[in-house]
Amino acid sequence: MGVRRESLMARAFAAAVLAFVLLVSSTALAIWWTARHDSRPASDAIVVLGSAQYNGVPSSIFEARLEHAISLYEDGVAPVIVTVGGKATGDEFTEAEAGRDYLSNSGIPDDALLAVPEGVDTLQSMRVVSAAFTERGWTSAVLVTDPWHAMRAERMAEDAGMEAESSPTRQGPAVQTRGTQFRYILRETAAYLLYRATGESVAGAPGIG
Repeated sequence: MGVRRESLMARAFAAAVLAFVLLVSSTALAIWWTARHDSRPASDAIVVLGSAQYNGVPSSIFEARLEHAISLYEDGVAPVIVTVGGKATGDEFTEAEAGRDYLSNSGIPDDALLAVPEGVDTLQSMRVVSAAFTERGWTSAVLVTDPWHAMRAERMAEDAGMEAESSPTRQGPAVQTRGTQFRYILRETAAYLLYRATGESVAGAPGIG
């Protein structure tokens, strides 16, 4: 009986390991698949996920997202660009303000810009953007972020009450090398699974929080 019980336990453990590996693999594949798609339906607003800024100047990752949002706006995807993101202790500017100012200086009309200067991670950002949408009677958004971040951003936006699709940027440090892409997919896989399991977000490298 003891040998049989140990055999059953070994099989159960092996099955659990296999299930975990399949879950991680399928999630990573879904992140990769979502990253390859560019959805740009006519929407109420283009939402640019914040990233680091330095004294009001967007980082290279953030700038790539903002430039992509400009392209979407010029293509008529939405009449408004929303920037979102708070600031770290000691910062003078929020990510949302830095993004809005960059877009304004690039020629986007001020009445086509909305800064939502809150959010320390993706989940909180999606919740405050959803509240801003509700106030204005908006429902649909095209999210602009890095490719590997797109699936989790979509899920969090939808969970916050928005109809969201993503148009990831194809420029910037997050997509420069295969090694970088692989690292981001691994980190996003962990972050996505943790969110689905706990409902919590993860702060980390740009595009991961």
